[in-house]
Amino acid sequence: MQTLKTEKSYTRGDWQGGYKSLTEEFDYEIDNVEGEIPPELQGTLFRNGPGLLDVNGQYIHHPFDGDGMISRISFVNGRAHFRNRFVRTEGYLAEQQAGKILYRGVFGTQKPGGWLANIFDFKLKNIANTNVIYWGGKLLALWEAAEPHHLDPHTLATLGKEYFNGVLSTGEAFGAHPRIDPSCEQDSGAPCLVNFSIKPGLSTTITIFEINPDGKVVRQHAHSVPGFCFIHDFVITPHYCIFFQNPVTFNPIPFALGIRAAGECIKFQPNQPTRMIVIPRQFPAGETKVKILETQSGFVFHHANAFELGDEIVIDSICYESLPEVEPESDFREVNFEAISPGQLCRFHLNLQDSTVRQEMISSRCCEFPSINPEVVGRPYQYLYLCAADQPTGNAPLQALLKIDLKSGEKQVWSAAPRGFMSEPIFVTRPGAKKEDDGWVLALVYDAAHHRSDLVILDASNINQGAIARLHLRHHIPYGLHGSFTYRVFDEQ
Repeated sequence: MQTLKTEKSYTRGDWQGGYKSLTEEFDYEIDNVEGEIPPELQGTLFRNGPGLLDVNGQYIHHPFDGDGMISRISFVNGRAHFRNRFVRTEGYLAEQQAGKILYRGVFGTQKPGGWLANIFDFKLKNIANTNVIYWGGKLLALWEAAEPHHLDPHTLATLGKEYFNGVLSTGEAFGAHPRIDPSCEQDSGAPCLVNFSIKPGLSTTITIFEINPDGKVVRQHAHSVPGFCFIHDFVITPHYCIFFQNPVTFNPIPFALGIRAAGECIKFQPNQPTRMIVIPRQFPAGETKVKILETQSGFVFHHANAFELGDEIVIDSICYESLPEVEPESDFREVNFEAISPGQLCRFHLNLQDSTVRQEMISSRCCEFPSINPEVVGRPYQYLYLCAADQPTGNAPLQALLKIDLKSGEKQVWSAAPRGFMSEPIFVTRPGAKKEDDGWVLALVYDAAHHRSDLVILDASNINQGAIARLHLRHHIPYGLHGSFTYRVFDEQ
């Protein structure tokens, strides 16, 4: 009879090591490799995340307030090269020169000096720390509350801000979670990047942008929906964009008075429903109909995918019982994992004819950061990859990679426990692939035993067999957020 392990798969001290700042910028060939880098793997992995968790020893209140740092790993002819660089935002340069915190952060960081130093200061630092994509011949660092930063993909130097030929205005939001439609019907089957911006208030304006492979905004439409929206991610199908309006309220008064940061003024409303906002990607002449459906209360940061099935839209999402609220005076390094409900994979069936929502749980295992083959975005799909806890029950740090066959229900798990901690997996399709899971999964793993990060390459068709290659970096990379892969290889300069 098999018994479940009851001891923790991690120590908090090990996990905390991944939340130390990396102040140095590197540029080197990765020569410490276990296994073999697949020679067909050619291209560039970009990652973004908070590289600084303090400013000259003054700790920020939440990692989401940390300055964005881009990491790039280039693959060519079975070799790999690493480079990292901070995004030279206006705020980063000013604080580095001053040697102290000069800006309030969305998630709790305040300027030193108490409420008097923060009252009526609404200027937030564009930290460019959430995602990085190569699209339209440009490398863009994304932070959803403001415009992107344009970077040189060769040197990672910051070139300025990106406004898409005047489509965006100064300071206008541009989401950090774009979706790429691999075959857009409106563009004769060409790929198209779909993104959004949020302008919240008593009612919220959602603007949708569709950008062609040349980097030109070819479609743009705005919609007003009732209530305050706190939305990080969305999903697309060939005909719809779908947003989950989490049941939260925002009280701006403590923020205005300098007592609380903006993120600390958001409160979850467990007695209110979660709303699904369904916006068509194209409208008949003169029609701008937005459909809003309701389901039970819950909170969603990330979605895996969506697809159309007859009159239904099917959406797979990571669901929480409530919003993990940011508490004043708390220390994110001391989080009590066991006291928090885990994120779990759920499937929603949205019936557009009768406006009903049916919900089912696919996996109760603690999980986050879903990833799929880019060729099936917005389409029916079979395989899903996620970060997950090492153990099948309870909440814990993300230490494993979980593959789910959504048709058969089969699950595969590869774990870096006890001393490894996972970041978002990125699926890379093998050139000439005929099957959906023919490719590799790339993930950065923080190795607490050596206080360094490894880039792990797994065979996406069989992650049970373990890593094909493990590339040992010379340092750690603080826990990141999102990234992307391009088949372009950039010359080292």
